[in-house]
This record gives sequence, structure tokens and C-alpha cells, in this order.
Amino acid sequence: MAKATAQSVVMIEALTQVWQYEFMQNAVLASLLVSLACGLIGSFIVINRMVFISGGVAHAAYGGIGLGYYFAFNPLWGAFGFSLVMALAMGWVARKYQQRSDTLIGVMWALGMAIGIMLIDLTKGYKADVASYLFGSILTVPRQELWLMAGLDLLIIILLFLLYKEFLAISFDPVYATTRNLPVDILYLTLVAAIALTVVMVMQLVGLIMVIALLSIPAAIAGQYVRDVPQMMAVASGLGMVFCLVGLALSYSFNLSSGATIILVASIAYLISLAFKR
Repeated sequence: MAKATAQSVVMIEALTQVWQYEFMQNAVLASLLVSLACGLIGSFIVINRMVFISGGVAHAAYGGIGLGYYFAFNPLWGAFGFSLVMALAMGWVARKYQQRSDTLIGVMWALGMAIGIMLIDLTKGYKADVASYLFGSILTVPRQELWLMAGLDLLIIILLFLLYKEFLAISFDPVYATTRNLPVDILYLTLVAAIALTVVMVMQLVGLIMVIALLSIPAAIAGQYVRDVPQMMAVASGLGMVFCLVGLALSYSFNLSSGATIILVASIAYLISLAFKR
């Protein structure tokens, strides 16, 4: 008992010391900003059962990263543009070809990844940070990208404030929304576009491979215990912040990959929540 207490004190002291560094401050702020976006958009992903589309957008974004490397501009902007285009295409496919949408989205998912890999292979020179887009690199988030994350959070908040009732209508009863003359297809594509922007934001923390986990797990846990959508968003955002901060602390203490540790913490919490729910 005394040994465990001593180890906890040492870990807290180490975390207190490392907090003085700018890279750790940026990591914590990025975790909070991304968790807010995941809680807001992730709730609609879970409600609308759009996890597969979100995963497709996340992996297709790699095509934009390849474009950035090949044409020598910031891969992050390439990921934003490419994922937005692919998200709208996947959303359109999901609305028009409901019976075969999973197959078509899977093809587009693979196409985006293939384009990204080929363009990176064709790019001359050493590509040092390619792995960071796949597996995340929360400790290298620069200060200027925090402002970008804050701007995207603000954009998502404004979007939900203006279209919250409409998003609820197409989520729970699209037939009713159609009878009320709501532009269901346009609203659906707008929601998918918001998912694309959030995916690229989350990518910097946990990487493209594990984006969907951070988008869906906090909202899935919240959805088991609350039925009100605003409460679900708040709980999901709070859980995302807890998972990111705990995962960040554990990854630093045990010299582990931060993105994988964050997802591991979230996954364990989801399994525990299932047990308690039963």
C-alpha cells in the first residue's frame, strides 16, 4: 500500500514538472478542444448510426495527406479538403443507395487510402512524420493549430446552434422532416461535412487509424445513461476530456504511445460501462 502511494506521489510530481513545458500545455489544450468537438458531433454519429461513414472519412483523409506531400503544401490542409469531398460523396451515396451504401463507401474508403499511399511513394525525399498522421502525435501539436482547433469548435457550436432542431428531426424521424419540407439531403450532407472537419481535428491526437474510437466511444457511453441529446453531448465531451487526460498521463508515465493509450483507456471505460449497465 505504501509503495503504491509512493509511486502515485512520484507520478504526480513528474506530471507537475512536465506541465511547465509548452509541448505538454499544447497537448492538454488540444485534448480539451478535440474532446468538445467529439462530444458534440460524436453524439449525432451514434444517434444516426454513422460510425461506418465516419470511419470511411477518416481513412479516406489519407488521400489528402498524400496530396499535401506530393504537391509540397501542408498535409493538414490537404486532409481537410480531401476528407470534406469524400465525406460529401459518401453522404450522397448513403442517401441515394441505402441498400448498397456500405459496399460503395468501403470502396471509396479504400480508394482514398490508396491515393494517399501512392502519392507519398511518388514524393521524393524523406517523409519523417507520415506515421504521425496514422497513429497520432499529440505531443507535437503546435500552438497555431490550437487556434485552428478552437475555430473549428466555434464553427461546430454555431452550426449546431442554428440547425439543432433540424438535425434532431432528420436523426429521429426523417419521414416527418420530409413532410415538414425540410431539406433532408442537404442537412444530412451538412452533418457529414461537420464529421469530416472533426475527423481531421481528432487525427492529430490519435491518428487516422483510431479516430473513430474517440468519436464514438464517449458518445456511446453517454447514450447508455442519458436520453436527452444536450445531456448526451455534455457527458460525451466530459468523458472525452477525461480519457484524453488520463491517457496522456499514463503514456508519459510509462513511455507509451499517447494516441493508443487514450483509446485503450476509452475502450476499457466502455467495457466497464456495459457491465454496470447490465
